[in-house]
Amino acid sequence: MVVEHPGGPDVLQPRELPRPEPRDGWTLVRVMAFGLNRSELFTRRGLSPTVRFPRVLGIECVGIVESSSDPGLPAGTTVAAAMGGMGRQFDGSYAQYTLLPTAQLMPVTSRLPWQVLAAVPESFLTAYGSLEALELRQGHRLLIRAATSSVGTAALALAAGRGVEVAATTRDPGKVPQLLRHGAGHVVVDRGDGLGKDVRAIWPDGADRVLDLVGGVTVLDSLRLLAPGGRVCNSGILSDSWIIPEFEPLEDIPSGAALTTFSSSSVNSGSWARHALQEHLDQIDKGDRQVLIDRVFPFDEVADAHRHMEANRAVGKVVAVVQHS
Repeated sequence: MVVEHPGGPDVLQPRELPRPEPRDGWTLVRVMAFGLNRSELFTRRGLSPTVRFPRVLGIECVGIVESSSDPGLPAGTTVAAAMGGMGRQFDGSYAQYTLLPTAQLMPVTSRLPWQVLAAVPESFLTAYGSLEALELRQGHRLLIRAATSSVGTAALALAAGRGVEVAATTRDPGKVPQLLRHGAGHVVVDRGDGLGKDVRAIWPDGADRVLDLVGGVTVLDSLRLLAPGGRVCNSGILSDSWIIPEFEPLEDIPSGAALTTFSSSSVNSGSWARHALQEHLDQIDKGDRQVLIDRVFPFDEVADAHRHMEANRAVGKVVAVVQHS
């Protein structure tokens, strides 16, 4: 699926391209499935200034090694990949085959079906890294903003069993029952005018930790929701706003509190992501952890998948499965 120029979902067009040739440091992967991400919507619209078109989008995938010069990645190895320039600096996963830097491939062992595997890498690793950045500990009160997003639902799954009390937000009252079923102890409907009153009604002292996936326009409000010594991690920009308007650190960060972030580009730094991903897949396989898939699209309906995401209908991960002839 090639994007020749920025625009709406219809700019995602099928094209026959030559199969990439593997070279030193790069591995040819047969893509079996991939998760879709809002950052791909931004790129498709032309809002990623470093991206040059035409481009094959897709910042993550799961698949099978087709050919590699690395003896540690023999043909047939199941791998996952995320970020590291995929779909931005070079062509990504919206394809039957993709050529990826060998160093960022994560070999995994799993009996899970491809559509389940595909729902995991980007959302889980971002959620995992965010909770680590928050220094989440037993007894904490955690607020997840935009909890119906793929990263939000992954954070809900990861928070389960940690001995923390979780409140989740959504803009859609119709999604409240789903959040309660998937681990939220409390749900707050975000009407866009600040969450102070609703959160303080649940926790009079405020939240110990806030995972803010909305970003930009909500970060200052998240800081105001903190209990003394609390911590906010901003790991998403679902608001489409990349900056915090009129941010004054000395005024806006409560004394003793902390504002941090987690960038999913960090998944390719060191080996932590590979180990964390395998452990998570094992937990899912045993039934000890949930992965919430909103909808699975066939590869030739990727444009419809983009429309589905842009309409904010999803609760959890949207996935596409690639068919090979």
